[in-house]
Amino acid sequence: MKLNLRNPLIFFDLETTGIDVALDRIVEISYLKIYPNGDEESKTMKVNPTIPIPPKVTAIHGITDEDVRDAPKFSEIAKTLTKVFEGSDFAGYNSNKFDLPLLAEEFLRAGVDVDLKKRKFIDIQVIFHKKEQRTLGAAYKFYCDKNLEDAHTAEADTRATYEVLKAQLDRYADLPNDVDELSKYSSHNRNADFLGRIIYDDEGIEIFNFGKYKGQRVTEVLKKDQGYYAWMMNGQFPLHTKNVLTSIKLREAFGKK
Repeated sequence: MKLNLRNPLIFFDLETTGIDVALDRIVEISYLKIYPNGDEESKTMKVNPTIPIPPKVTAIHGITDEDVRDAPKFSEIAKTLTKVFEGSDFAGYNSNKFDLPLLAEEFLRAGVDVDLKKRKFIDIQVIFHKKEQRTLGAAYKFYCDKNLEDAHTAEADTRATYEVLKAQLDRYADLPNDVDELSKYSSHNRNADFLGRIIYDDEGIEIFNFGKYKGQRVTEVLKKDQGYYAWMMNGQFPLHTKNVLTSIKLREAFGKK
């Protein structure tokens, strides 16, 4: 279906040094500009982020420090991009939560005044999730081709969950039929506490996964900000999170591993 456009619509995607909007930088930007008459304009540019690209991030998008060494900095292309973006609306995948905020940060750091708030934004991921439900009932229908009767009753949901997992194992040949492997596969992070407020980094060291110290090692934060422990213990965090934090604090105090 042809898009009904009043303004040009720019589909865009960013590759970055990480997922922290405040700290990370763009290493590649690609855009496809669709004009109201159907004409298209596209471009992909590497960007020198001026900070190292972590190896674990390179493993995802394949862009190395060497690839962007001679690329322009964002500040050097910012004004050109403003001309391309002028009068356009935007579309992306998960763009409202990540790409647009990070793009705005880059413009601010470059000292270029672009008021993106005046534009319209379409997030295709949000449409996907709203139109294709991610409920247990939807999964039961998709994998088992059955309607979930008595949804949201513990017994029905428990049985349906069991049947969905068996159906997933039947459907996906690469899905390991092993509890340990399934646990790893279905985890977004290696959580130190159940809620994932504290997780393990690549070296197996606990780091905070939220707030102003996100990504920093718990032991280092507790040393430099001694009030942070009390703030968390007095805050509305789960007891398990507090227990994990206390264990780390005691381990460091008494030198136990």
